[in-house]
Amino acid sequence: QVQLVEPGGGLVQAGGSLRLSCAASGRILDINVMGWYRQAPGKQRDLVASISRGGNTNYVDSVKGRFTISRDNAKKTVYLQMDSLKPEDTAVYYCNADVMANNGSPRYRAYWGQGTQVTVSS
Repeated sequence: QVQLVEPGGGLVQAGGSLRLSCAASGRILDINVMGWYRQAPGKQRDLVASISRGGNTNYVDSVKGRFTISRDNAKKTVYLQMDSLKPEDTAVYYCNADVMANNGSPRYRAYWGQGTQVTVSS
């Protein structure tokens, strides 16, 4: 079984910073793309940033220049450094990873973390 665990999150004032982390564990053969999504109340879950195994990154326009995604392949962990936070960044943040599990099925499938609340006060 594969799990993504994401501690962190919390309450911060506008202009502040938070760092999220997400560690994958279980019977994992390989991890391809890892990413962070967020879902605000009443809205759909949207991609915030993603990073390939080789380190190529992609960001939604609203966080460019403020958020930084990174990963440690040896630790099977993805990070999201969030700076200059704004109230509109308030949401539940979910990590996501394309994982090939050691379960006899040689294909990638998407796994999700449990979500962590980030609240930015004005």
